[in-house]
Formats: sequence, C-alpha cells, structure tokens
Amino acid sequence: MARLTTAGLVAWWRGLPPRAGRTAVLALDGRSGSGKTVLATALAARAGAEVVSLDELYPGWDGLAAAPGLLVEHVLRPLAEGRAAAVPRWDWTAGASGTPRPVVPGPLLLVEGVGCGDPGCAPYLSGLVWLDLPAALRRERALGRDGALYTPHWDRWAAQEEAYLRRSRPDRRADLVLEGPTDGEDRGGLRVVADRRDPVTGGR
Repeated sequence: MARLTTAGLVAWWRGLPPRAGRTAVLALDGRSGSGKTVLATALAARAGAEVVSLDELYPGWDGLAAAPGLLVEHVLRPLAEGRAAAVPRWDWTAGASGTPRPVVPGPLLLVEGVGCGDPGCAPYLSGLVWLDLPAALRRERALGRDGALYTPHWDRWAAQEEAYLRRSRPDRRADLVLEGPTDGEDRGGLRVVADRRDPVTGGR
C-alpha cells in the first residue's frame, strides 16, 4: 500500500499553483479525531507556513455549517483580492465573537478543520486532503484529548459532520485521502487511501 510522508506532502504542496492571490492554500479536512491538528502542526513546521484552524472560526457547538462561509469571507477571498485577511476568532468561553487574528500573506497557507473542503472554499484551494480513521478510534482520541468539555457535545457535532459530508462530499473530491496519523508521528508515511492528484499540474 502506498504511503506518503510529511516531506512528500510538503513537496507536493510547494509545487501547487496559487489560487488565493499569490498563496497556495492546502486544506486538511476530516472528521473529529482523525488527526488533522497533529498532521497540520507537522506540515506547517516543515513548510514554515501559517495555519488557520476552523476551531478558531466555528461560532459555537452548532456552528459547523457557518465556518466555510466565514473562512471565505474573512481569509480566502481577501487573500485572493490582495486585501487584509484576518481570522474571525470565536471566544468559546464567552460564547461570542473574539478579537480577529491577522493572517500574514505568504506563499503557503494551511487551513485545517472539518468544513474547510466545502465547495464554497474550492475556488481558492490549491489542494485538498481528507483524513480518515475508523469512528471508534476517532471518538477515543477526540474525547481523550478534550475530555469532559467535548463529551456532552460529541453526538451533536457528529450529526453536523454527517450533514456536511452528505452535502459537500469532501472525501470524494479530495486530491488525497489519507489514513490519519495514529501515533503522533508519520513513521514510514501516512497510508494513501486514494490519490486523485492531477498528473500534469499536481493540483486539483
């Protein structure tokens, strides 16, 4: 079975044509607990890229559907148009909008979180990766990470993920479908479940 390392992912990403102004945006999508944050941290560190996490944008526990539009309005479209971009951060403690965080324009940007592969974001994305893991492992990891804070909301959030998947099918449109990292590392690389990358441009 083919495998892909973080170094290989970054090399592919660097070769993608920019579609948000001069920025090549890589979207890392997947359901809760699939390993998006772990992989995003590794990729960004290797690439020297900024990360925008949709966890910053979701307007509360019922906010998954709103996040792609917020990402486009405040980050992706401004980058494409050469305007100032900023993440409209949500204050989870106060349950209200917080202080926006500026996004510094650069050659590479990583966006991660369930919802970033929405069709509304697609015109600005240079590449889309979907991470997949069995549901039981995802739940174990997510609840082990966030504990009592997340447990009461797991089913509620999972239902929104299901609705997003039915509506947007990011797993079927992704350039790459990878098995999410299971141990915090990519020893030997991540298993490639599906590779739909354009053989000519490497992009979408």
